[in-house]
Amino acid sequence: MAAPYACLIRYDIANPKLLGRVHRFIMTAGVPVQYSVFTAVLTPPQRQQMADLEMLIDPREDDIRLYPLPGRVTPITLGQQFFPEGVMLLREGKDLLHPGEA
Repeated sequence: MAAPYACLIRYDIANPKLLGRVHRFIMTAGVPVQYSVFTAVLTPPQRQQMADLEMLIDPREDDIRLYPLPGRVTPITLGQQFFPEGVMLLREGKDLLHPGEA
């Protein structure tokens, strides 16, 4: 079985109805970092669901991207931060930036 996939997800969707659908799905899988940017650890079924979104979007107007995250991530942040210093990105007890630890 395939291992969970730690990634950064960002999207830009033109259709407001589809935007809501994409946003709700990604909220079930990840943690928002910015308005349309999320960190997530996707299971194989969630990865397939992300791939299935391609059938719903208009490739001329919409854009969804997944960027794989390495095992250890040291983010560099500039400007006002969404999370206070020292806050880790966790979802259901899993460290999204360091998926092998918790």
